[in-house]
Amino acid sequence: MKEQKILSNRIQELCRARRMSYYLLAYKSGVPITTVMNIIHCTTKNPGIFTVIKLCGAFGITICDFFDTEEFRQMEKEKR
Repeated sequence: MKEQKILSNRIQELCRARRMSYYLLAYKSGVPITTVMNIIHCTTKNPGIFTVIKLCGAFGITICDFFDTEEFRQMEKEKR
């Protein structure tokens, strides 16, 4: 559950920074709004990597940029 919350928080943070609604994110990425909202509300257990890549495209960032946060680095350390 912690991993899903970190992913959700990152998407919310990027949307706020870009003043982008979830609906606009869904439109620009081609990811259904229901999928975006399920990720935001942590009901999706394991969103696919290609979904995350599409979201990154809508944000105008690389997947490396997406995961380059302290929260993801800490999560990786905890998994070792």
